[in-house]
This record gives sequence, structure tokens and C-alpha cells, in this order.
Amino acid sequence: MPERRSKIPRDAVHHPLFARFYARFSVAADLRGGVAAHRAELLSGLSGRVIEIGAGNGLNFAHYPSAVSEVVAIEPERSLRRLAVKAALDAGVPVDVVPGAAEALPVKSEAFDAAVVSLVLCSVRDVPRALSEIRRVLRPGGELRFFEHGRGEGRAMVTAQRVLDRTVWPVLFGGCHTARDPLAGIAAAGFDIGTYRRLFIPEKGPRLPSSPCVLGVAHRPPENSETRQQAPDIPEVP
Repeated sequence: MPERRSKIPRDAVHHPLFARFYARFSVAADLRGGVAAHRAELLSGLSGRVIEIGAGNGLNFAHYPSAVSEVVAIEPERSLRRLAVKAALDAGVPVDVVPGAAEALPVKSEAFDAAVVSLVLCSVRDVPRALSEIRRVLRPGGELRFFEHGRGEGRAMVTAQRVLDRTVWPVLFGGCHTARDPLAGIAAAGFDIGTYRRLFIPEKGPRLPSSPCVLGVAHRPPENSETRQQAPDIPEVP
């Protein structure tokens, strides 16, 4: 396994109570909330070597297409990592689950054809640093697939999200924040954002602070292209 780039401890993230809750909730959301279909859409068409950051309990693993030659799945939380290791045994592609933090990925630069973040940027401690690391480990032109929840629309929703982020939400939900803007963060990190679409989880019923989501693809620019720091004309899929 390639060298680590930081002295961040292997279990820098430790939320055992939340891990138990998430393991149950995420399975239910996949089965009854339609999240499994979004995971399949997220990973469709991938090939080559893939790194997944914040793999959780490994629910994405079953959806990787056969053209993927290897998945290196990074998960910092010990309890979730154990569940991910079990899920990897049933995956249709080779999956190697390893400890590590998003802000210091324990892999070589430009080693992957694609990276996957799935409901993880809400909880990383340093989003710009994490995205910089993802860009580092992607080959030029490589894909970043993202499925994230974040800032909603409307004054009432945004106000509620900001209040919750400053008070109880991160404490109750393993460091999660609801008001982050994943698209803006990805663009600011130097990625070219491709097509994406907005959705809600759950799709029907009351809107929760964590309901607004975005699913799409971005690219690390080729070496000879100019990095864009903003994406003023992002093509959104209806």
C-alpha cells in the first residue's frame, strides 16, 4: 500500500454511536428511500482504478460496474470500516478497504482514474484540503463522481440549516453539516464540473435539513488546460 502523507491517526474519526445509527438508517434508506438507485446512477459507466472516500458501511460496493478493475475504499471510522470490509467480500469487483482521512489520503499522486464521494463532504473536517487531496490522487482528466447533500433553497431552509450546523446537528450526526455547498467547493478546488442534477431525499414527504442533494460528475482538468476556480455556466440536468 502506498505511503501515508500525514500523521493523522488511523482512527481520527471515532463516532461509534452514530456509526451504529448510520449503519441501520442507511440500509433502510437504500431499501425504502430510493437511495440505492442514486448510488447506481452515481457509479454507472466507471472503469479502471477508483478511490472512494468515506465508504461508510460499503453500500456503494454492490453498484460498481465490472469495468472497474479495483476500488480503494477509504473509511476513517472503525465500526463502519469493519462493516465495509464485510461488504467488500460480496462486491462484484475487487475492493480494498483501508483506514485513512480525506484530508490526507494514504495513496500515491495521480494513481486513480476516478474518485467517488457519496454523502461524505458534509462531515469532513476540512473540505478544501480534502478536495485538494482528491485532485492530487486523480490522473489529469480523471473523474470525480459526487452524490452529496448540502445547502437548500429559500431563506427559511438556509436559516434552519445554519442554526442547526452551529448547534446540535454535528453533535448528533457524526460531524455532519447541512449548509455546506458541495458544488461551490468542488469548483473552488479546481475541478471542471460537468453535468449534475438536484434531488431530494426522501423524494416525497416533508423536507428535512439534509434533504437537498446534488448528484453529478466533475473532472480534474488535463495538464495543459487552465484550471477554473469558478463554474459560472454549469450544465444542470433537468
